[in-house]
Amino acid sequence: MRITVFGAAGNVGRRVVAEALSRGHEVTAVVRDPARFGEVPPGAHLRAGDAADLEHVAELSAGQDVVITATRPVPGHEDELVTATKTLLAGVARTGVRLLVVGGAATLTVPGGGTVVDTPDFPADWRPIALACTGQLEACRAAEDGVDWAYLSPPALLEPGERTGAYRVGGDDLLVGADGESRISMEDFAVALLDEAERPRHHRTRFTVGY
Repeated sequence: MRITVFGAAGNVGRRVVAEALSRGHEVTAVVRDPARFGEVPPGAHLRAGDAADLEHVAELSAGQDVVITATRPVPGHEDELVTATKTLLAGVARTGVRLLVVGGAATLTVPGGGTVVDTPDFPADWRPIALACTGQLEACRAAEDGVDWAYLSPPALLEPGERTGAYRVGGDDLLVGADGESRISMEDFAVALLDEAERPRHHRTRFTVGY
């Protein structure tokens, strides 16, 4: 497959690139700042581009099989996430390429009702990016009918760790393991994304993964 990854130098993005390369895919790794090219796993085609620039998105998605966006704004600029997502959706609408979105957990339903972002112990400093991810999901759901997108929400904890290749798949409910924890490693999150890219099961909907 030919895969374009926006945000390829980020924590999730570079693991997505590494996983895709390990499976033999041709990867175009897109970063906004060329100074970060060195953070991208070797073997990818490096390109500078901005997910919030419609022409960049259209150019970098043309001829590809799937586009994956793992972009995250710097603190204080969380609203840029929604802008970039709307631009990505408009860009792939031009090229007809499928879009996989690395989203947030904020809007997942928790046991007993309510959502993750509304739980009493939700960290206040995470709230701006959580609300931006909420807007990101809303932008996907408002996309024109011809756009094939899928939005992957992580569990409560998404951290660097081990690649096991094992995970569970859910819908709109937060996945909690037998140990009471809601978590997955970034490595296995990347596995789930590439599994979805290779064998599409979710179209114009959100899904989640966890242990």
